[in-house]
Amino acid sequence: MGHVDHGKTTLLDYIRKTNIAKNEKGGITQHTGAYQVVFQGHIINFIDTPGHEAFTQMRARGAKVTDIIVLVVAADDGVMPQTKEAINHAAAANVPIIVFVNKMDKPNKDVDRIKNELSALNIVTEEWGGSNIFVYGSALTGQGIDTLFSSILLLAEILELKANKNRYPIGTVIEAKLHHNKGTIATLMVQNGTLMVRDFIVAGYQYGRIRSLENTNGQPIKFAPRELR
Repeated sequence: MGHVDHGKTTLLDYIRKTNIAKNEKGGITQHTGAYQVVFQGHIINFIDTPGHEAFTQMRARGAKVTDIIVLVVAADDGVMPQTKEAINHAAAANVPIIVFVNKMDKPNKDVDRIKNELSALNIVTEEWGGSNIFVYGSALTGQGIDTLFSSILLLAEILELKANKNRYPIGTVIEAKLHHNKGTIATLMVQNGTLMVRDFIVAGYQYGRIRSLENTNGQPIKFAPRELR
């Protein structure tokens, strides 16, 4: 999450491009609002949320379904309105934040300013005795991307983010649309249990049966545990 034009989309584009170069089968495929990357044998799922002010509700929904929020802040711009909004969404959903200070390649960067501004919002870097991981880099050059991945895995381990594959599936619909041939298609995040073909699912007042499943490479699968989401 982050303010518009702070480089969030560029960051995700770099992650996608880099991972495709590293893995023959791609390893990451862009779905509507969702990305997946394999790093050091672990799967990390990213949910993209638009930074424009008109999409407040979409960002709030994104905050509620994630385990960790990566807050992108431009090193040459500092804390802006959607930065503060993202912090409020994270606090409301009780989701921890990793700060990615982007655009460190800019000559007019001001890291101390960002630390001070975020500290005033209770986002305090570990360097100052706080609990938030700060990663410094550039989505344009790729600086700090691997450190960001490592930080996500470290925090996931600290938080003991685990799921039981043997339970009934519980998850969130990220987005759904109607296809003229296939019918209803949904991008789902499985947060617990395992989703299988021919399972019945309920979303609000709607229900249906799973006719087919695809992984993030577009390949057909018979079941989707939490790791695949």
